[in-house]
Parts: sequence; structure tokens; C-alpha cells
Amino acid sequence: MSDEGLAVIGVTACNQQIGLHPFNIVGEKYLLGIADATQGWPLVIPALGHCPAETILPRLDGLLFTGSPSNIEPHHYDGVASDPDTLHDPKRDATNLPLLKAAIDAGVPVLAICRGFQEMNVVYGGSLHQKLHEVGDYIEHREDKTADVEVQYGLSHPLKIEPGGLLHEAWGRNLAEVNSVHTQGVDRLGVGLRPEAYAPDGLIEAFSVKDAKNFALGVQFHPEWKVLENPFYRSIFSAFSQACQARAAQRKR
Repeated sequence: MSDEGLAVIGVTACNQQIGLHPFNIVGEKYLLGIADATQGWPLVIPALGHCPAETILPRLDGLLFTGSPSNIEPHHYDGVASDPDTLHDPKRDATNLPLLKAAIDAGVPVLAICRGFQEMNVVYGGSLHQKLHEVGDYIEHREDKTADVEVQYGLSHPLKIEPGGLLHEAWGRNLAEVNSVHTQGVDRLGVGLRPEAYAPDGLIEAFSVKDAKNFALGVQFHPEWKVLENPFYRSIFSAFSQACQARAAQRKR
């Protein structure tokens, strides 16, 4: 495909202090997920604490909301205060929460991964378990931080996919295997979100926005990880890509 046929897909950044200066950073795996597994090119959206959504959204063909080591500040969902050592990113919260809702309302295709998935739940009025491993009978969803990255992002548990949703349409099957590298998860599901898949312990691992004008899918796992080597992960990016391409064609008309 020529450069002229590439969709422009925004990829959200994190605001992180490195040494004496704040940086906006994006994990390369998300950028490669777009560059390698879609007919699009990534454009980094900085987390500056605000975003001129009305200006940038008409110029985008899709938006990917990334994962992050940081957690959403719990006051956004009326949660209890986090432990003192919890990593937060208030500028990302201030940028992404309004941008995500604006993008979906504007009909921009959205794929939200891990923290992005949690952002989508919070935007629609949902809440989060801050420490799944301390709640009920949930299985261990955290990665082994002492393990090699290949092990951390390796397949961890099965996924039960609900029929009739975006994920089932993309994959065409009821089961898949996914990685699991998260501490937080859905407590109360946001209003207007449709569960798309569950972990064996009943935790919601994917959802879509029921009345969205376009593709709007959130997943708790990481399909961007070596996406070209995993047919299930690739099917997610392919469905997202198709929606972005359709929007790109519409914008050109």
C-alpha cells in the first residue's frame, strides 16, 4: 500500500518524569502494532493535561488508547485512595478521559488496551478493583516481574468470547488464549458497555460500546504483543484497521 493509502491512527502517550524533565512516551509495541498489523501509521497524542479534540479528531482515522505502568487516579470513579506508592499519571487522565468519550461520540474508531480499557470503563461511569489479587476468588492476573518479558507476555489463561459482539465477529470463535499482565480490573461495568469476553474467574476482559457510531472495543489483555505471531491478536487489529480504513476513505470523499 502506498503512503497515500495509510490511515492516520492516534496513539496515546504517558507523561513520565525521566531525570530532571517530563517526557511523553509510548511503548514501541503499540506503535509497531499499528505499523505492522494495520493499514495505518501511528501518530503520538501527547498527555499534556488537555487536548483540542475538536481540532484533532477530524484529522484522525482511528485512536489506540495504550496500556501503562500507571493507574487512573481513583477519584475519577469515586474509589478509595490508592496506596502511597501507586504510580499515577494525572496529565494522562486529564487528556485521555475526555478525549476517549469525544472520539467515540465523533465516530472515530477506538481500540483501548489495558489502561485504555480501564479508562473506557471509567469514562462510562464504571469503577475498578485496584488490587484484584486481594478481592474474592479472582485468579492471579499479574505478571511475574522476575520473569523474562517473553514469559510475562506469554499466554496465561483462556478467554470465553460472547457471541454477537465485535470480538466474536473478528475472531469467529468462542474461545481464545490471552496474556495477563494487569493488577486492576473492572468492578462496576460502565453504563452502555457490552461485555465481550470473560476470564475463567468471571472477570470482564473485553467490552464494546453498545451504541457507538463506529468500532469501539476495549480489551484488558495485550493484543499488540507480537501481534503478527498470534492469529487472535491479529484479528483484533485487522477489525480495527478495517474500521480505520473505512473512515479514511470517508474523510477523503
